[in-house]
Amino acid sequence: MNLITENLCFKPEHEYYLNDISLEFKAGNLYTLLGRTLSGKTSFLKTIAGLQPVDSGQITFAGKDFNSIPVWKRNVAMVYQQFINYPHLTVFDNIAFPLKQRKMKFSDIQNEVSSAIKKVGLQGFEKRKIQELSGGQQQRVALARSLAKKAKILLLDEPLVNLDYKLREDLRNEFKNIFSGDLSSQSILIYASTDPLEAMQLNGNIIVIDEGKILQHDSAKEVFENPSNVRVAEITNEPAMNIVNGSIESKKIILNKDVQIDLPDKLKTIKPGKYFFGLRASDIVLDDSGFQFVVDLAEISGSETILHLHQDNLKFVSLINEVKNFNNRDKVMLKIMSENLYVFNEKGNLIFSPFKNK
Repeated sequence: MNLITENLCFKPEHEYYLNDISLEFKAGNLYTLLGRTLSGKTSFLKTIAGLQPVDSGQITFAGKDFNSIPVWKRNVAMVYQQFINYPHLTVFDNIAFPLKQRKMKFSDIQNEVSSAIKKVGLQGFEKRKIQELSGGQQQRVALARSLAKKAKILLLDEPLVNLDYKLREDLRNEFKNIFSGDLSSQSILIYASTDPLEAMQLNGNIIVIDEGKILQHDSAKEVFENPSNVRVAEITNEPAMNIVNGSIESKKIILNKDVQIDLPDKLKTIKPGKYFFGLRASDIVLDDSGFQFVVDLAEISGSETILHLHQDNLKFVSLINEVKNFNNRDKVMLKIMSENLYVFNEKGNLIFSPFKNK
């Protein structure tokens, strides 16, 4: 019962929304479609659901041509980020709606709705109207309706993006439990997100998409540890991975005239020349023995501090795992954890990973 897309292209008004997308989704698996806003995630999900046509390409599910099947006949459920529910109906009737459309027995509908309500933690809310619910509760209703439908393909388009941070964190953990317990061997789940942390926590297969093209498709661990190119490295990290121009010369990594680092032993097999070097924000740490940088901006996010810094033409973002106060133009000393450097060639493709090359 696999879902296969072959060479999907969608190019309205001379701009690619989908550009030659070929993927295979295996039943019983969770897939996270990770990309920034306008990368093509929603267009792809709508294409699977039958809500958007394509200019070319083929979709098959369980060996059958999906292109020719109208949207109401596809065994697909989709949850949007905008809490799409029926405001005049109760929670129970919202969840039961697709089951009533199938003309199921009322006793069967009660069983399926009760099961879905329990999975999303909405027991006791069955008779509430949608307007009486919080945003998080409304999104749970939308998810429960999709679970009750027992669709073979479940599509979730950034379902948590409009919620506040704490609720997003709580629901993300609940979603993971729901998916791991509810995803049958015959179902496929595709979850679209702009948040790399969310993608990693769901811990399924990650598909990185950008400008309508698939950049990398692999396990969460592989994508995080071995991003195939510079763009993937930026998209799969928050803050984005620092990518800087530099060169290897005379057993040193030269980032500018003042920031020159001894070449780590594991990088000594790389030929001298120009490269892009990648380093996660958490691998640039405060250390009096390091290089002097100037603070451009300091952001406090929860229990972390994000520093935007420069030294002449060299710019870095550093993530500090504590709350510290800095002023613009403060001078700080930073150590670059060179053993964690990634190296990309001049085309931006990965040639060295600190994980793969241990």
